[in-house]
Amino acid sequence: MINRPDTRAQRQKRHKRVRAKISGTPEKPRLCVFRSLNHIYAQVIDDVNGCTLVSASSVEKDFEGSGGNCEVARKVGNLIAQRAVEKGIENVVFDRGGYIYHGRVKELAEGAREGGLKF
Repeated sequence: MINRPDTRAQRQKRHKRVRAKISGTPEKPRLCVFRSLNHIYAQVIDDVNGCTLVSASSVEKDFEGSGGNCEVARKVGNLIAQRAVEKGIENVVFDRGGYIYHGRVKELAEGAREGGLKF
């Protein structure tokens, strides 16, 4: 019998470890990323008050075609940055959600930086 590692559990463990060290404040909220096989989601969260300030994802009507590629991830990053800047948020803490900073997660971060967020 082949025992495969539970990659989801490993990611949640990494995410929990990172979340113990970083948190979002009203002055500098947390930009949280969730990546599924087909889509990518991003939220700007104030952990002190426990509320989501801004969100964007590839599920929205603006996005056509595959939501699981780097182009769409960059667009989601730009969109989240645009919405955050409209609400007066410029500085954020980036939370990669336990994922490797590579591929779609990296593209989302670069798109957010292009849109005007600083982290």
